[in-house]
Amino acid sequence: MVMFDTLKAARRLRDAGFEEEKADALVDAFAEDIGANLATKNDLASLEQRLTLRIALAIGGAVTVLLTAIAIATGIIVSRF
Repeated sequence: MVMFDTLKAARRLRDAGFEEEKADALVDAFAEDIGANLATKNDLASLEQRLTLRIALAIGGAVTVLLTAIAIATGIIVSRF
């Protein structure tokens, strides 16, 4: 869960010249959205693990195809002699 200090944010907006009502409305809207759309460190770590696994599987598949092609090519060359 992402922590967002709404009171601090509203106070900073008011200090920057926002009217209190507008500052509060902006912070409330942002706070509602932040929970649904902002990635946490755990989200990013999970994504990194999934991507690493997918890359490893893709590399493994490519190596398998390459070795198979080499084996077939070698078999063809050997059978001609």
